[in-house]
Formats: sequence, structure tokens, C-alpha cells
Amino acid sequence: MTPPMPLVLMYHSVDYYEDDPHLVTITPPRFERQLKWLAARGLRGVSVRELLAAQRDGTARGLVGLTFDDGYADFATRVVPVLVRLGFTATVFALSDRLGGHNAWDTGPRKHLLTAEQLASVHDLGMEVASHGRRHVSLTGLSTSEMEDELSGSRTELEDVVGAPVTGFAYPYGHAGLREVTAARCAGYDYACAIRPSFGSRHALARTYVGERDRRLRLHAKLRRHELQWRVRV
Repeated sequence: MTPPMPLVLMYHSVDYYEDDPHLVTITPPRFERQLKWLAARGLRGVSVRELLAAQRDGTARGLVGLTFDDGYADFATRVVPVLVRLGFTATVFALSDRLGGHNAWDTGPRKHLLTAEQLASVHDLGMEVASHGRRHVSLTGLSTSEMEDELSGSRTELEDVVGAPVTGFAYPYGHAGLREVTAARCAGYDYACAIRPSFGSRHALARTYVGERDRRLRLHAKLRRHELQWRVRV
């Protein structure tokens, strides 16, 4: 029997901004209010690794997965201090070949990415470091060997940085069909996050996007939508 789909929220960057055409950035005050909204309802944000372990043990009630794609540097400077203060954890999906670089794959404003030192530091503070591939490319457009390199190569490189196993993956752009899901599982990942998968599994976990416009009512609606869609009580 397939376990219920846990609620996993998808963030990217937390920072002040003037232009955000791809809607990947949330201002620090809005982000903190969103997390405090969770806490006020008896919910605690945790890494996907912790969430799935709790689900296995039957103790996942009241836990919400927090994920941050792309490995922006503000995860270390803006996000982690708030998480630590609230007693939360989270998963950051980093790009192994772009550590210390910037978001060269999109057309929005340039944003700095975590350095290797920052990545090791957030790991030491209890955050889960997981893989988003090497370069932020859609796996669906790659050959089998290229896809295997993105999956396995990134994990090996990130494990060297943090000195610990990297067991999670997030598909760039959320692109994940049966071929990519199978490849992630065969590459040895314990789980993989998509966005809106056509089928749900441990290697195609659904996630709920959270943006700057999400205040209390929208957050409540998104939580209830997840419960109705996946027939699970958060």
C-alpha cells in the first residue's frame, strides 16, 4: 500500500527584490510570517528526510516538509536563522557544478548561489543537503548517460562537500516522467521531489508552491487542497 502523500512546500529564494519575473523570491518578512502561521497551527517545518522517516514510524502528523530549490545563498543568510529560531529544519536542493556561482540558467536577475563552505555550514546546523543535479537542466531532454551523470555525479560531489550521504533529489523545473523517476530510483536516491506529478510515489513527491502572495487564507486553501487531492490529514 502506498503511504499518503505528505505535504511538502516548495520555496526558492528569500530576499528583498525589485524584479522577480519567475516568481521565485519571497521577502524575508513575508517568509517569516508564513512559517509563524504554520507554527501557530501546531505544524512544524522539517526536511523531507525527516518527514519521510516520521511517516514510516507513524509520527508524521503535524509535520510539513520545507524545500528550497536551486541552492541560493540567501538560504544560509536569510532562511536558516529563521528556521533555527523556530525549531524548524528544511531541505536545500543544491547544484553541485554551480556552487559559488549564480543562476545562469534563467533570464531573471542574477542571484548568488551557496558556496561549498556555506553548504557545509547549513548541513552542520541540521539542514538536509540534497541534489538538484549538476547544472539545472531538465532531465527529460538528456540522453541516458547525461541523465545518469546529473543524478549520480551531483550526489557524489555534494557528499564530498558535506561529508555525509545525500539521499534526496529534486527534478529541475519539476520535469519528471516515468523514465526520470526510474532513473532517480536506480541512481540510489531514497526519494525525489517533483512539483505536480501525473502519478505519486516516493520518487515523484508532489510539492506545493509558496510565493510572496501567499498570506493566511491562501496558505489555508493550499493546505486543504493538498488534503483533498491526496486524501491525507496534515
